Amino acid sequence: MNFKKKLLKIKSYITSSPKLLWGLILLVVIITLISAAPLLTTCSPTHLSDDLLVPPLSRGHFLGTTNMGEDVWSQILYGGRVSLKVGIVAAVLSGIIGVCLGGIAGYYGGIADKILTEITNIFLMIPSFFLILIVVAIFGSSMFHIMLIIALTSWPSNARMMRAQVMTLKERTFIKSARVLGESNFTILFHYIIPNGIYPVIANTTMNVAQAIITEAGLSFLGLGDPNSVSWGQMIMNGKPYLVNGWWISLFSGIAIMLVVIIFYMIGDGLNYAINPKLQERN
Repeated sequence: MNFKKKLLKIKSYITSSPKLLWGLILLVVIITLISAAPLLTTCSPTHLSDDLLVPPLSRGHFLGTTNMGEDVWSQILYGGRVSLKVGIVAAVLSGIIGVCLGGIAGYYGGIADKILTEITNIFLMIPSFFLILIVVAIFGSSMFHIMLIIALTSWPSNARMMRAQVMTLKERTFIKSARVLGESNFTILFHYIIPNGIYPVIANTTMNVAQAIITEAGLSFLGLGDPNSVSWGQMIMNGKPYLVNGWWISLFSGIAIMLVVIIFYMIGDGLNYAINPKLQERN
């Protein structure tokens, strides 16, 4: 029964926000396309052919080829796997770090709250993209490093949201009842408070996926992406010298980034509307 109630609650969230509904539909379409990449392409994204800078819809190449003869359509689909992987993994890690630190700061208060708040403020003051550039230049531009660095520089917003939620919820009657019943602080924080206050963080984390994809694209465009992986940002960088006679290389990868970013912002905004009664009342 509880599982059925949760499904009905999720369904009500989705149907209450057209942005969330359409965002999820479009995301499913994108994931289906990149998952079916081996069936929808005739060659690997790194295959070099004799067709150099072939325009779209020519010689069997749907979106044309690069200056090295690589199929752009194949690179778009396989590159989508890399870009989505970076965005989702980095955003999830950022959400976990932010929830844990923000939850501890808000629940215990005192010195722990002051220390964690100051650390959060320091990260918020430092330009994160330049920090990422420095760290990638020092430790290398592997995909693991990029995901980890993006996560370690994007958690403060989640931590501040979680801290505010915890400070509100810890004074509620059901939390005070749990303390009276002898529940440990760990159980109260992670079993009662965080599950009830995590919804705004989920919405923000969804938007952080889009930001992580843009960050990875920016790093790849500057030549600091993983050279062993095909990503949309790398495609834009490779197509930059050929904007006149090979405009399709950068154009289609840029459109792909724009569409995915819009989709995740739609989902995040829709989630924020669906789980925030104040926004619904105002509407």
